Amino acid sequence: MSTTQNENFLRRAIRVTSAYVPQVPKPKKKITLKEKFVWSGIALFAYLIMGQIPLYGVNDDPKFDFLAFARVIFAAQQGTLMELGIGPIVTAGLLMQLLKGSDLIRLDFKNPDDRSLFTSATKIVTIIVIVAEGALYGVSVYGPLVGGPQIIAIVIVQLIGASIIVMLMDELVQKGWGVGSGLSLFIMAGIAQTILWSMLSPLPAGDGPVGVIPFTITSTIEGHGADAIFRTGQLPSIFALSLTMGVMLILVYIEGIHVDIPIVSTKYRGFTAVYPIKLLYTSVIPVILASALIANAVFMGQMLWANYNPNNQNAAFNWLAQFDQASAQTPTGGVLYYITAPRSLESVAADPVRAVVYVIFFTAIVTVFSRLWVELGGLSAKTAAKNLLDADVQVPGFRRSEGSVESLLNRYIPSLTIISGVIIGLLASLADMLGVFGSGTGILLMVNIMVSYYQTLVKEQVDTYMPKLAALLGRK
Repeated sequence: MSTTQNENFLRRAIRVTSAYVPQVPKPKKKITLKEKFVWSGIALFAYLIMGQIPLYGVNDDPKFDFLAFARVIFAAQQGTLMELGIGPIVTAGLLMQLLKGSDLIRLDFKNPDDRSLFTSATKIVTIIVIVAEGALYGVSVYGPLVGGPQIIAIVIVQLIGASIIVMLMDELVQKGWGVGSGLSLFIMAGIAQTILWSMLSPLPAGDGPVGVIPFTITSTIEGHGADAIFRTGQLPSIFALSLTMGVMLILVYIEGIHVDIPIVSTKYRGFTAVYPIKLLYTSVIPVILASALIANAVFMGQMLWANYNPNNQNAAFNWLAQFDQASAQTPTGGVLYYITAPRSLESVAADPVRAVVYVIFFTAIVTVFSRLWVELGGLSAKTAAKNLLDADVQVPGFRRSEGSVESLLNRYIPSLTIISGVIIGLLASLADMLGVFGSGTGILLMVNIMVSYYQTLVKEQVDTYMPKLAALLGRK
């Protein structure tokens, strides 16, 4: 069968299958911004409620939290319907984005039929990933706890069903009923929830309430308010709160730095604008990929340690990793020990060599992933030049050709790619070591999503109050 025949068969298969996939219809009339906020709020409220409903049939938590590294990224809650969070949806979307950026999927995205085909294919792949991850996670993590095959099947059905509901809520928001992206909304809410919990939680810890604000009030009343500045055991402190606010302000400032390239429209005479290239050109995707890589390395190390070196007596395996026999959650020695973050100032002071090695390693990995993501994610100078020309604009003083515009963009994009990787790698690793609320990666994600929402709201205001300008910019 020829390549063309294979493509035609695949297209037909996607169209036939998509007819049986649950869909959220687009709104039949223009939705006001107020109504969009209401629908976004309903989706967010449903997500938070599902994150508090425990899995039926599960009475004990797993000994190891294999998704601990990704709880912030995937907005997941262990032991609840949101056990997998948005993980399967993000995984499927990232896979399709890589296929698109590497040109393995040959579609003309200016063609509405091809765009619709890509959307349908993404949804089918998402459901496949949801079923696969739900089944594997249910059997491997909860299977030993719940025992009987019927209970395991019930747990798997809950995991798959909850993830499909999340997929539909994300589709609801994205199709115009809400504002922005449902996944971004859920991630931002999860990180904000973690930060608020670190600030306000009244639950008791070793030295008082967990939350830094109630602890500060309690310790001040008792006459030792200075104890709230620094706390042991990775508990929230005034120092950590100050660092969290400082990192957020730095990120907001950096997000606003960009290089502006003037452009003019070839379709509308006299229309001029700028094409901004952000300092954080690759955004936070490289940090997510680097965090996932390290977490998977730790996960494999845990498996090898549990099977071949549970007593830390094998010299060869000790070189790779050692774990505390009581918890086995984080490495205590070996290579893995030096590539995982010391999560507090106490840990940094106890082993500064580990802290330095971790920062250098993490920053280097993020920079490498930044370079790869530019090529695979469709962010290269060649792709950006093609997108500009396809949008019927050109750069004044340069010929209207891909090669000419690409040579201009190559003055900035390669350098900004490296600088972006170094900046976000340093910020994420240092923030993790200093114990900021929500983790360094979480803060990066939240600020990035907040800036994106701000830009989306500005567009919504333009569409509502300046429809002629919106039409000129190509938005209906």
